[in-house]
Amino acid sequence: IRNAGMEPLGAYANAAEFKKNGGFIIREVQGIRIAIVAFTKGMDNMALPTGSEKCVNLLYNDYSSRYVDVNTEGITDILSRVEKEKPDVTIVLLHWGSEFNDTRSTSQNKIRDLLLANGVDAIIGTHSHYVQQITFDEATGQFVAYSLGDFFGDGERGGTNYSIILDMEITKDYDTGVTKITDYSYVPIYTLAENQCDGFRRVVRIEQAMIAYNTNYVDKVTDTAYAGMEKAMVRIPERLTPPATE
Repeated sequence: IRNAGMEPLGAYANAAEFKKNGGFIIREVQGIRIAIVAFTKGMDNMALPTGSEKCVNLLYNDYSSRYVDVNTEGITDILSRVEKEKPDVTIVLLHWGSEFNDTRSTSQNKIRDLLLANGVDAIIGTHSHYVQQITFDEATGQFVAYSLGDFFGDGERGGTNYSIILDMEITKDYDTGVTKITDYSYVPIYTLAENQCDGFRRVVRIEQAMIAYNTNYVDKVTDTAYAGMEKAMVRIPERLTPPATE
Protein backbone atom coordinates (compact mmCIF):
# COMPACT_ATOMS: atom_id res chain seq x y z
CA ILE A 1 0.00 0.00 0.00
CA ARG A 2 2.75 2.45 0.89
CA ASN A 3 4.66 1.59 -2.27
CA ALA A 4 1.55 2.75 -4.15
CA GLY A 5 1.76 6.15 -2.43
CA MET A 6 -1.06 5.51 0.04
CA GLU A 7 -1.20 5.07 3.80
CA PRO A 8 -2.78 2.01 5.44
CA LEU A 9 -5.48 2.78 7.96
CA GLY A 10 -6.67 0.69 10.88
CA ALA A 11 -3.97 -1.98 10.46
CA TYR A 12 -0.31 -1.75 11.48
CA ALA A 13 2.86 -3.76 10.99
CA ASN A 14 3.47 -3.93 14.75
CA ALA A 15 2.46 -2.39 18.05
CA ALA A 16 5.24 0.21 17.82
CA GLU A 17 3.83 1.48 14.53
CA PHE A 18 0.39 1.79 16.09
CA LYS A 19 1.83 3.70 19.03
CA LYS A 20 3.66 6.06 16.69
CA ASN A 21 0.59 7.20 14.74
CA GLY A 22 -2.04 6.65 17.45
CA GLY A 23 -4.37 4.59 15.31
CA PHE A 24 -5.44 7.36 12.94
CA ILE A 25 -4.21 9.76 10.28
CA ILE A 26 -4.82 13.48 9.73
CA ARG A 27 -4.81 15.13 6.34
CA GLU A 28 -5.26 18.82 5.56
CA VAL A 29 -7.43 19.45 2.52
CA GLN A 30 -8.05 23.03 1.38
CA GLY A 31 -7.38 24.37 4.86
CA ILE A 32 -9.53 21.76 6.65
CA ARG A 33 -7.86 19.28 9.01
CA ILE A 34 -9.58 15.91 8.60
CA ALA A 35 -8.92 13.02 10.98
CA ILE A 36 -9.65 9.57 9.54
CA VAL A 37 -9.96 6.41 11.62
CA ALA A 38 -10.87 2.86 10.60
CA PHE A 39 -12.17 -0.02 12.72
CA THR A 40 -13.16 -3.59 11.84
CA LYS A 41 -15.54 -6.00 13.52
CA GLY A 42 -13.07 -8.86 13.00
CA MET A 43 -10.88 -10.80 10.61
CA ASP A 44 -12.87 -13.81 9.39
CA ASN A 45 -12.86 -15.34 12.90
CA MET A 46 -9.07 -15.23 13.09
CA ALA A 47 -7.41 -13.96 16.27
CA LEU A 48 -4.37 -11.72 16.58
CA PRO A 49 -1.22 -13.39 17.94
CA THR A 50 -0.21 -12.54 21.49
CA GLY A 51 1.68 -9.26 21.52
CA SER A 52 0.00 -8.02 18.34
CA GLU A 53 -3.27 -6.86 19.88
CA LYS A 54 -2.67 -3.25 18.79
CA CYS A 55 -2.02 -4.13 15.17
CA VAL A 56 -5.67 -3.80 14.21
CA ASN A 57 -8.29 -1.26 15.31
CA LEU A 58 -11.06 -3.52 16.61
CA LEU A 59 -14.72 -2.79 17.32
CA TYR A 60 -15.19 -5.80 19.60
CA ASN A 61 -13.32 -7.56 22.37
CA ASP A 62 -14.84 -10.86 21.17
CA TYR A 63 -13.85 -10.05 17.59
CA SER A 64 -13.10 -13.67 16.65
CA SER A 65 -16.37 -15.15 17.83
CA ARG A 66 -19.66 -13.42 18.73
CA TYR A 67 -19.22 -9.67 17.99
CA VAL A 68 -21.29 -8.46 20.95
CA ASP A 69 -18.75 -7.16 23.50
CA VAL A 70 -17.97 -3.67 22.19
CA ASN A 71 -14.34 -2.60 22.60
CA THR A 72 -15.35 0.63 24.32
CA GLU A 73 -11.96 1.22 25.93
CA GLY A 74 -10.00 0.72 22.73
CA ILE A 75 -12.36 2.86 20.64
CA THR A 76 -12.47 5.76 23.08
CA ASP A 77 -8.70 5.61 23.60
CA ILE A 78 -8.09 6.19 19.88
CA LEU A 79 -10.76 8.90 19.67
CA SER A 80 -9.23 10.70 22.67
CA ARG A 81 -5.90 10.73 20.82
CA VAL A 82 -7.70 12.18 17.81
CA GLU A 83 -9.32 14.88 19.94
CA LYS A 84 -5.94 16.05 21.23
CA GLU A 85 -4.92 16.83 17.64
CA LYS A 86 -7.94 19.17 17.32
CA PRO A 87 -9.07 18.21 13.80
CA ASP A 88 -11.85 20.16 12.14
CA VAL A 89 -13.70 16.99 11.17
CA THR A 90 -13.37 13.35 12.19
CA ILE A 91 -14.45 10.59 9.81
CA VAL A 92 -14.62 6.96 10.90
CA LEU A 93 -14.66 4.07 8.40
CA LEU A 94 -16.30 0.91 9.74
CA HIS A 95 -16.23 -2.70 8.59
CA TRP A 96 -19.30 -3.86 10.53
CA GLY A 97 -22.70 -5.55 10.40
CA SER A 98 -23.70 -8.87 8.87
CA GLU A 99 -23.16 -9.91 5.28
CA PHE A 100 -26.22 -9.93 3.01
CA ASN A 101 -28.37 -8.72 5.88
CA ASP A 102 -30.17 -5.42 6.42
CA THR A 103 -30.76 -6.00 10.13
CA ARG A 104 -28.74 -3.65 12.35
CA SER A 105 -27.56 -5.25 15.58
CA THR A 106 -27.86 -3.78 19.06
CA SER A 107 -24.07 -3.57 19.24
CA GLN A 108 -23.95 -1.57 15.99
CA ASN A 109 -26.31 0.99 17.49
CA LYS A 110 -24.13 1.10 20.61
CA ILE A 111 -21.01 1.64 18.49
CA ARG A 112 -22.73 4.39 16.50
CA ASP A 113 -23.79 6.24 19.65
CA LEU A 114 -20.34 5.80 21.20
CA LEU A 115 -18.61 7.28 18.16
CA LEU A 116 -20.96 10.23 17.78
CA ALA A 117 -20.67 11.02 21.50
CA ASN A 118 -16.87 11.10 21.21
CA GLY A 119 -16.41 13.72 18.54
CA VAL A 120 -17.02 11.75 15.34
CA ASP A 121 -18.70 13.74 12.58
CA ALA A 122 -19.18 11.03 9.95
CA ILE A 123 -19.49 7.24 10.05
CA ILE A 124 -19.09 5.44 6.73
CA GLY A 125 -19.76 1.73 6.82
CA THR A 126 -19.19 -1.31 4.62
CA HIS A 127 -19.33 -5.12 4.86
CA SER A 128 -23.00 -6.04 4.34
CA HIS A 129 -22.49 -5.83 0.52
CA TYR A 130 -25.80 -3.93 0.38
CA VAL A 131 -26.58 -0.23 0.19
CA GLN A 132 -28.09 0.69 3.55
CA GLN A 133 -29.52 3.74 5.30
CA ILE A 134 -28.01 7.18 5.40
CA THR A 135 -28.94 9.57 8.19
CA PHE A 136 -27.87 13.20 8.33
CA ASP A 137 -28.50 15.74 11.09
CA GLU A 138 -28.23 19.15 9.42
CA ALA A 139 -28.13 20.96 12.76
CA THR A 140 -25.12 19.08 14.15
CA GLY A 141 -23.61 17.97 10.85
CA GLN A 142 -23.43 14.37 12.08
CA PHE A 143 -23.65 11.89 9.23
CA VAL A 144 -24.06 8.11 9.23
CA ALA A 145 -23.93 5.85 6.17
CA TYR A 146 -24.46 2.32 7.49
CA SER A 147 -23.18 0.76 4.26
CA LEU A 148 -22.30 2.11 0.83
CA GLY A 149 -22.47 -1.36 -0.71
CA ASP A 150 -19.69 -2.83 -2.85
CA PHE A 151 -17.82 -0.49 -5.16
CA PHE A 152 -16.87 -3.50 -7.27
CA GLY A 153 -19.40 -6.29 -6.77
CA ASP A 154 -19.65 -9.84 -8.03
CA GLY A 155 -23.42 -9.61 -8.45
CA GLU A 156 -23.95 -13.25 -7.44
CA ARG A 157 -26.61 -12.16 -4.94
CA GLY A 158 -29.42 -9.76 -5.70
CA GLY A 159 -28.66 -6.25 -4.52
CA THR A 160 -24.87 -6.65 -4.54
CA ASN A 161 -24.27 -5.39 -8.08
CA TYR A 162 -25.35 -1.82 -7.37
CA SER A 163 -24.04 0.68 -4.86
CA ILE A 164 -23.12 4.36 -4.53
CA ILE A 165 -20.15 6.71 -4.59
CA LEU A 166 -20.58 9.17 -1.73
CA ASP A 167 -19.79 12.89 -1.91
CA MET A 168 -19.84 14.83 1.38
CA GLU A 169 -19.71 18.61 1.57
CA ILE A 170 -17.61 19.96 4.46
CA THR A 171 -17.88 23.67 5.24
CA LYS A 172 -15.52 25.69 7.41
CA ASP A 173 -16.80 29.01 8.77
CA TYR A 174 -13.71 31.10 9.42
CA ASP A 175 -15.72 33.71 11.33
CA THR A 176 -17.13 31.29 13.91
CA GLY A 177 -14.42 28.64 13.63
CA VAL A 178 -17.08 25.96 13.20
CA THR A 179 -16.49 23.20 10.65
CA LYS A 180 -19.12 20.59 9.89
CA ILE A 181 -20.69 18.47 7.20
CA THR A 182 -23.30 20.60 5.48
CA ASP A 183 -24.59 18.41 2.66
CA TYR A 184 -24.09 15.19 0.76
CA SER A 185 -24.91 13.59 -2.57
CA TYR A 186 -24.21 10.29 -4.25
CA VAL A 187 -23.65 8.68 -7.64
CA PRO A 188 -25.41 5.33 -8.26
CA ILE A 189 -23.04 2.76 -9.78
CA TYR A 190 -23.42 -0.77 -11.15
CA THR A 191 -21.01 -3.65 -11.69
CA LEU A 192 -21.42 -5.20 -15.14
CA ALA A 193 -20.41 -8.81 -15.71
CA GLU A 194 -18.21 -9.67 -18.68
CA ASN A 195 -21.23 -10.77 -20.73
CA GLN A 196 -23.23 -7.60 -20.04
CA CYS A 197 -21.20 -5.07 -22.02
CA ASP A 198 -17.95 -5.30 -23.99
CA GLY A 199 -16.37 -8.46 -22.58
CA PHE A 200 -14.83 -6.82 -19.49
CA ARG A 201 -16.15 -6.60 -15.94
CA ARG A 202 -16.79 -2.90 -15.42
CA VAL A 203 -18.12 -0.44 -12.86
CA VAL A 204 -20.32 2.16 -14.54
CA ARG A 205 -22.35 5.17 -13.47
CA ILE A 206 -25.92 3.97 -13.85
CA GLU A 207 -27.48 7.14 -15.23
CA GLN A 208 -24.82 7.56 -17.93
CA ALA A 209 -24.95 3.86 -18.86
CA MET A 210 -28.73 4.04 -19.25
CA ILE A 211 -28.44 7.12 -21.46
CA ALA A 212 -25.90 5.29 -23.63
CA TYR A 213 -28.28 2.34 -23.92
CA ASN A 214 -31.20 4.53 -24.93
CA THR A 215 -29.13 6.32 -27.58
CA ASN A 216 -27.84 2.99 -28.96
CA TYR A 217 -24.24 3.77 -28.05
CA VAL A 218 -21.49 1.42 -29.23
CA ASP A 219 -20.82 -1.35 -26.67
CA LYS A 220 -23.99 -0.48 -24.78
CA VAL A 221 -25.12 -2.72 -21.94
CA THR A 222 -27.36 -5.71 -22.55
CA ASP A 223 -31.12 -5.67 -22.11
CA THR A 224 -30.76 -7.69 -18.91
CA ALA A 225 -28.23 -5.27 -17.45
CA TYR A 226 -30.43 -2.31 -18.37
CA ALA A 227 -33.39 -3.91 -16.57
CA GLY A 228 -31.17 -4.43 -13.53
CA MET A 229 -30.14 -0.78 -13.59
CA GLU A 230 -33.76 0.32 -13.78
CA LYS A 231 -34.48 -1.71 -10.67
CA ALA A 232 -31.37 -0.36 -8.93
CA MET A 233 -32.45 3.24 -9.52
CA VAL A 234 -35.65 2.45 -7.63
CA ARG A 235 -34.07 0.38 -4.87
CA ILE A 236 -31.14 2.66 -4.04
CA PRO A 237 -33.22 5.62 -2.78
CA GLU A 238 -35.52 3.20 -0.97
CA ARG A 239 -32.57 1.61 0.81
CA LEU A 240 -30.97 4.93 1.71
CA THR A 241 -34.11 6.34 3.33
CA PRO A 242 -34.60 5.53 7.03
CA PRO A 243 -37.93 3.92 7.97
CA ALA A 244 -40.63 6.30 9.18
CA THR A 245 -40.36 4.79 12.67
CA GLU A 246 -36.77 6.01 13.14
